[in-house]
Amino acid sequence: MAGREVIIKDTHRGIWYEDGVVKGVLAAGRYKLPWDLGAPFFRRPRVELVLVDVRERDLNIKGQEILTGDKVAVRVNIIARFRVTDPQVALHTVESYEDRLYSDVQLAARRSLASMSLEEILTNRNRLSDEILNEVKEAAASYGVTIIRADVKDLVFPGNLQEIMNRVLTAERLSEAQLVEARTKAEVQRIGAEAESIARMRQAELESSTRRMAAEAEAEEKRIQTESEVAATQARAESAAVYSAHPALLRLRELETLSALSRSSAARIYIGFDKHAAPNGAEHPGGD
Repeated sequence: MAGREVIIKDTHRGIWYEDGVVKGVLAAGRYKLPWDLGAPFFRRPRVELVLVDVRERDLNIKGQEILTGDKVAVRVNIIARFRVTDPQVALHTVESYEDRLYSDVQLAARRSLASMSLEEILTNRNRLSDEILNEVKEAAASYGVTIIRADVKDLVFPGNLQEIMNRVLTAERLSEAQLVEARTKAEVQRIGAEAESIARMRQAELESSTRRMAAEAEAEEKRIQTESEVAATQARAESAAVYSAHPALLRLRELETLSALSRSSAARIYIGFDKHAAPNGAEHPGGD
């Protein structure tokens, strides 16, 4: 047996064919491929070794002019980093895995940009990169390629970019101003409603307190008046009892009253005498 020696570097993998049939995928190392020199020429197997680069590589997709969701034409440059993880699948599933990856990234970028407005692209470029990566990752895995990242490298806008940017900025500022105005107006209305509610509540409390105090004062006045009347009645009752028990006291009280009245020149005193006690049987002028 004799052989042909080959060396595969760590950066590559080798697919070993015999008469067009895959015999295995060779890792890095030194190999001797068999060659049966004793066999007739027409019976010797045709041995072929195809090397596949398994290092990380960049795929540049340049100058893709795409319409955004709001119909603005932008030119996009995308860079995709990938590596072949299954050499046999990469060679046998598609004609050229690099061309297929190029097309997949290009179409994914077109779909993502078409769903985004210019403002969204400008303010959130990472979203575009993430959408391209997520959309291509599964498709690339089906032909033995792993996408590591996909980034939007450049965005080239048409000549009227300044006008577009001014329009976007104007819309943003107007929207922010309207939002601030709406929030301020809502806050003022809320504060006014709260103040009015507090004022009504305090007014109601004041009116209730005033009514309660007036009712309490009226009740207290009635209570004092009632107590005074009761005390006066009790005093009169006690005086009447004393005068009833001691008639002389009542007579003395009458005399004191007459004495006090006699000191007033405006007072008029009428003293009644029994008509039967008058002399000659005549009625006294001051009689009833």
